Amino acid sequence: MSAASFPGHCNVTSYPPSPLPALAPGGGGRIQWPHELRLKVNIHSHRRIISRHSPPCASSSSATTGVVKDSTPLEVAEIKERCRKWQWRGYTINYLAYEAEGREDETRNNPPLLLVHGFGASIAHWRRNIVALSQSQTIYAIDLLGFGASDKPIGFAYTMEEWAQLILDFLEEIIQRPTVLVGNSVGSLACVIAASDSRSSLVRGLVLLNCSGGMNNKAIVDDWRIKLLLPLLWFIDFLLKQKGVASFLFERVKKRESLRDILLSVYGNKDSVDEDLVEIIREPANDEGALDAFVSIVTGPPGPNPVQLMPRITLPVLVLWGDQDPFTPIDGPVGKYFSSLPSQIPNVSLFMLEGVGHCPHDDRPELVHEKLLPWLANLPTS
Repeated sequence: MSAASFPGHCNVTSYPPSPLPALAPGGGGRIQWPHELRLKVNIHSHRRIISRHSPPCASSSSATTGVVKDSTPLEVAEIKERCRKWQWRGYTINYLAYEAEGREDETRNNPPLLLVHGFGASIAHWRRNIVALSQSQTIYAIDLLGFGASDKPIGFAYTMEEWAQLILDFLEEIIQRPTVLVGNSVGSLACVIAASDSRSSLVRGLVLLNCSGGMNNKAIVDDWRIKLLLPLLWFIDFLLKQKGVASFLFERVKKRESLRDILLSVYGNKDSVDEDLVEIIREPANDEGALDAFVSIVTGPPGPNPVQLMPRITLPVLVLWGDQDPFTPIDGPVGKYFSSLPSQIPNVSLFMLEGVGHCPHDDRPELVHEKLLPWLANLPTS
């Protein structure tokens, strides 16, 4: 289905990211894995530190539309250098606070953005978005517990609710201003859970990039494909809980060649799958506790369903969906639900992105910015 089939606020369908490594399309015994996540956060006396960066001369922005045409990536090494640490419930959380130099007056009059990555990713997965988005907003990004440079505690039981609580606590302790949440995959779902919390007054808006239906495929039991696979999924859960089996599988998955094949299968724009991207995923997978996080996430409870949560959200919502996503395909139940939302809930806008896979922000960032920046510019002032 092409983008032309989705005029204006478009119809789209989502399918929960595969919770388990699988054979990549085309056979050959190559391994493929999912995109999901979750977190939580605690109080630690910490001064907010904003990194300021002079935008490259090539960047251009429109004062009327807010569209930044240039998607110059921020170097991964610079992202690492600028990151700060925050203590949450005894765990160390890695985060970035980024503000474009010379644009402080403009950005401080607009709500900040909090970028929340998907399964296996980290702050650096937003490398192609940070500079462009920082022309109009202060940018924050976090590594969810279990990912990136954040702690990966041995034996921790990861849940979607924990990740959502991390987001809420981060808003309260670090950002301290009403914020637009921007998430990909299970990061989107964590943002949905956080935004649906009636106790929070710090969520200003919600941007969902190929939102997942749960922490793993057990979330969707009304899809005939999942019903057929449920016995296999439970058997794989059992196998993954055997440490030797899990370790063998994880070691295969995190090899550069395997990761490259996985990424090529979920990106529409193959040119975006570069060595930096492979290393963004691979490096944290070598940390102590990464295997435990992997097993806990793919074998744990799926968590709250967005179908139950979205009706509670009255904030402005922008949904962007890549039409070539094998993890959340446009003919799946979650996607069908999201495609129906603009006609049911007036605060939801939905657009299909043609030729884009599971991670639109990194796959074709210019298409994401084309929709996201005008939407941000038109947010109600209160």
